[in-house]
Amino acid sequence: MKMNSKALFSPAGLVGIAVALIVSVVIISFLPSLRIDLTEDKLYTLSEGSRNIVSNLENPIELRFFYSESATEDQPQIRAYGTRVQELLEEIVIASDGNLSLSVIDPEPFSEDEDLATQFGIQAVPVSQGGQSIYFGLVVSEAVDEADLNPLAPRAVEAMPLIRPDQEQFLEYEFMKLITTVSEPDRTVIGLVTELEIDGGFNPAVGQATPPWFVMDLIRQLYEVRRVDLTGDSIEEDIDILMIVHPQDLSEQMLYAIDQHILGGGEALVFLDPNADSMVTRSPQGALIPAGMSSDMAVLLDAWGVSYDASKVLTDSDLALRVRMSQNERPSPHLGMLGVQRGNLSQEDVITSRLESINVSSAGALAQAEGASTSFEPLIRSSNNAMLMDAALVENMTEPSILFDEFESQNESFVIAARVSGAINSAFPDGRPEVVEAQTEEPADDTAEETAAASSVEADNPAQPEQSDDLAVAEEPVEAQVHLASTDAPANIVIFADSDLLTDRLWVQVAQFLGQRIPQPFANNGDFLINSLDNLSGGADLVSIRSRGTYSRPFTRVVEMQRQADDRLRIEEAELLDRLAETEASLAQLNQDEDGNPLGQLTPEIQTEIDRFNNEMVDTRRRLRDVQFQLTEDIDA
Repeated sequence: MKMNSKALFSPAGLVGIAVALIVSVVIISFLPSLRIDLTEDKLYTLSEGSRNIVSNLENPIELRFFYSESATEDQPQIRAYGTRVQELLEEIVIASDGNLSLSVIDPEPFSEDEDLATQFGIQAVPVSQGGQSIYFGLVVSEAVDEADLNPLAPRAVEAMPLIRPDQEQFLEYEFMKLITTVSEPDRTVIGLVTELEIDGGFNPAVGQATPPWFVMDLIRQLYEVRRVDLTGDSIEEDIDILMIVHPQDLSEQMLYAIDQHILGGGEALVFLDPNADSMVTRSPQGALIPAGMSSDMAVLLDAWGVSYDASKVLTDSDLALRVRMSQNERPSPHLGMLGVQRGNLSQEDVITSRLESINVSSAGALAQAEGASTSFEPLIRSSNNAMLMDAALVENMTEPSILFDEFESQNESFVIAARVSGAINSAFPDGRPEVVEAQTEEPADDTAEETAAASSVEADNPAQPEQSDDLAVAEEPVEAQVHLASTDAPANIVIFADSDLLTDRLWVQVAQFLGQRIPQPFANNGDFLINSLDNLSGGADLVSIRSRGTYSRPFTRVVEMQRQADDRLRIEEAELLDRLAETEASLAQLNQDEDGNPLGQLTPEIQTEIDRFNNEMVDTRRRLRDVQFQLTEDIDA
């Protein structure tokens, strides 16, 4: 043993140790992507979707993290958060195989870096009253050499002005969205499939044009929107996302086109409805005229693994909104009009995680079909105090109180919106359905005779040259479209069992000011729509990115001991209060004579009772201190 120690610390041994350390450092330096994540939720591990995005970038992209590190020396929480953000960005850069570069910039006051941050829209924010403001934002841009920079063709730039701590669970998604937008700057094309007058129309009852729904203003600010011809049999290849709103009586040819679009890698956002209030019109006398209230795509839903009953409307006693059916009536709860709050929105999905409320009207319910191979992730749920009613009852209902008479809770929470993903087989396994041509009537005798006579004249007319077979121009054969039997990559579909949530009346008041439409939203319906389109527009890799785990990990054993100690303290306090009440009652009784009049001076009995009360107070306080001391001892142990 001594010989081994002497050999280890001999000159030759020390040289060997030094060489081994140098070799180890060199090996580690050549393996920068080697990481071991020992956290329970894999907080420092990128998702496979992020790795696919950054490793397949066609052009280099530059990340600039503006972080006022020097100004946060006395803010340990912000510094810890800044370190985690920087580490996440570094992991993304490592996974990019050289496609990304990162620079961390500390914008000092009155410096060029501060001017650069302001130029990109990164604004300083105060972290404490009277303290120095800090910069905490990210800029993503194409990496272009100054010599190759064309001022007439500015490079694509996206910025995140403030990286808020409450976004930490979804920072990976937010960063990937910026990178994807810069790498693919072309606007996403939305194909709109609907018969609703969502883009505006004409109301014959009042003889005036109706304005477009405000959601269309939001969509057109961010995307290119095209109407899909419902009488057609195909969908343009450059349409990225299909937005299907209240589909009614779609032809088999159009259903097949939708099927093939999704199997070919297209995304879809679907709004079904068992009772579309937006289809209701009023007669000149004011009567309600419902028409075509329900919508369904049963053949496609079956292929997607989704169960939906177009004859049932969801009612919910806990989420019922108070509405006014007419101007002269008082607001009353409507079981079919629901205000879904944050607690019923999925906090694990980026579409709904930061929303507060979504209003729906006469919505339906979705469920995963039995034996479905796709993944079904609920986004919006009802409460457990809910029931599915016949749509006919809600359709013909003019008094909301009638619904309460029929309501019997099923003690079940129903899904209003869901994300469906995974491998999907075609709903048309035999290929494109045949087109059924309308039968033409036989021509009348007179018409037949005229046709025959015209043919005879043409045959005898020398000016009409005879067309030989050689000169006949054959029609070019139309290239048959290849039928897709299944998806090559996981499909991504967001389905909502309500279309009325898109109407203005459920989420926004639109005011007119100097010819401009000014929105005043009171619910997050518009945010839900834009979040959905934003998420789907990133492709399968971006959609696959889920929320990261929380970095705040409470000590569950300590919390449980604190809860137990709090229970013991409450018991002691309750006993103390009971004794206090009893003593006060005894003091009041001893301080009165037989007729209830107060005594002029303290009697020995009263003084003895006061002394006993004080002793009990001291003893109870001592026991409370013992409980608190024992709590600390248990935690330290």
